[in-house]
Amino acid sequence: ITGGPGTGKSTVLEALDAMGYFCLPEVSREITLEARKNGVEQLFLTDPLLFSKKLLEKRFEQYQTADNANAETIFFDRGVHDVIAYLEFQKMPYDEPFNSVIDKCLYDEVFIMPPWESIYHSDNERYENFDQAREIYEYLVKTYRKYNYAMVEVPLGSVAERVNFILDHLKVKL
Repeated sequence: ITGGPGTGKSTVLEALDAMGYFCLPEVSREITLEARKNGVEQLFLTDPLLFSKKLLEKRFEQYQTADNANAETIFFDRGVHDVIAYLEFQKMPYDEPFNSVIDKCLYDEVFIMPPWESIYHSDNERYENFDQAREIYEYLVKTYRKYNYAMVEVPLGSVAERVNFILDHLKVKL
């Protein structure tokens, strides 16, 4: 499940997790908080390439965890492709290990959450304003399409409605 910042991804993942689905959480906040402990307030702003490499590593670890899990359905709060989209949003050049990791991580479905201004808010780890969040969404769409994913846009609605939309879509695909 992907989308720009503040679109409800983590909330939907928490609901799916509460229903018993295998869910892997967003790891960027973990990296940001770890950097703060080492005296770097916003690692993504200070050294976006280092932040992105750490993020790629953690997301690849999640992918490997999922690959070894005994679960029929697994949900990720963002995927490795999101790292590329954010680098492109920042106009940052990248090469290895980004390209090789992207090639190793394949997802069966990609659900994307559109920008939703009425639920969007900034906090200590989410520094983007809503216009930037909307722009990041466009980079995510472009990046996933570049890697031949047909994304399924999750409509705006309550958490339960969004969860039901995702689960209903997966049932149709089976």
